[in-house]
Amino acid sequence: MGSEAGGPRTTAPGQQLRALFYVLPPGESSFRTVEEVPDYVEKVRASIPFFVAFIALEFAVSWIQKHKLSGRINDGICSLSLDILSVELISYIYVWNNYRLFELPWDSPWTWYLTLLGVDFPYYWFHRISHEVNILWAAHQVHHSSEDYNLLTALRQSVLQRYTSWIFNVPMPLFIPPSVFAVHLQFNLLYQFWIYTEVVTNLGHHRVHHGRNPYCIDKNYGGTLIIWDRIFGTCEAEDAKVIYGLTHPVNSFDPIMLQLCPLAHIWNTFWATPGFCNKLSVIFKGPGWGPGKPRLGLPEEIPEIIGKEVPFNPSVLVYLNCYAVVHFAVIMDLYTELLATETVSNLYETASHANKLLISRPKAGILEIIRCLVFMDVYKLGYFRSQFSSLVLNIKYFVLYLYCTSV
Repeated sequence: MGSEAGGPRTTAPGQQLRALFYVLPPGESSFRTVEEVPDYVEKVRASIPFFVAFIALEFAVSWIQKHKLSGRINDGICSLSLDILSVELISYIYVWNNYRLFELPWDSPWTWYLTLLGVDFPYYWFHRISHEVNILWAAHQVHHSSEDYNLLTALRQSVLQRYTSWIFNVPMPLFIPPSVFAVHLQFNLLYQFWIYTEVVTNLGHHRVHHGRNPYCIDKNYGGTLIIWDRIFGTCEAEDAKVIYGLTHPVNSFDPIMLQLCPLAHIWNTFWATPGFCNKLSVIFKGPGWGPGKPRLGLPEEIPEIIGKEVPFNPSVLVYLNCYAVVHFAVIMDLYTELLATETVSNLYETASHANKLLISRPKAGILEIIRCLVFMDVYKLGYFRSQFSSLVLNIKYFVLYLYCTSV
């Protein structure tokens, strides 16, 4: 246990691995102050070999079991693009400093286990309401837009959702120390990485949640514990083959479009719907609602699933796939430096252009040439330097040259 105030504690690789499975006991994950709490999430993100090992293992097992890979290049890059871009902790500390009623001991196992439940229970309700309130669903739906279900899908996150999730944790800072909350906030997030796989057959609970089959809709919201689904009547066992994705697939890998298009749809529907109360219902009722319908819409309007649905997967030349992979590897290597120079927009721009190439969008090649020339000029001026990126920079431009000579 932490005993003195100071900077973030260092964690051994074994502790980082156990944090992923929520099996670090209170004795190893209790800290007096929030400043001492290790940044488990960023540690894992920075350990590229750690993530790659899990993803490669999933691909290998899937190939052995089914003689096919567990995902696709275009969908995988899209998922990683959406993870690039903590309000919860900032708001928590503010409430704790100004409004706490009493203080539970930070080093008590009882506080540790109470916080485990205290983080997971609000997560269930935030997750459920994110499916049942249209404006929140507009932010959350990007996580469900993948038609694959693998470890890469776990990284497909919304950039907007974090600005509303903190509200559901507000009661806890009245008595639970921020240092304990910060640990479980990270553990709850990390635990939900490894359950995104089809290679382990008895992990069907969350697979159902990501299905667009009628029996899967609005089911299985639990994060770490499924007891909440059993208590509140949203638990559903995996039955028929699960078809993943949205009930109305978006057919795009463009991360910007996936993040913002649902908001544009709500905006257009809001103005097209007559009556003030109906306009409010467009925002605050379910995504399937319409005038004269129940709050969550009509179940019979959910498209039927026949089990032969084909995921959106446009045919792309092999070297374009290679280009997208290498280019995205470069930008991920530059991730920290880009954040340090506050050029996060370049990350989304890169991901967007790479995914336009992967769906063969007209003029995408020309736009990519212009963008890469600008990027190369900035790079040569000394920005975004790293050992790995300098090695592969010439490779990606060679592949780009092959593409340009073929269009």
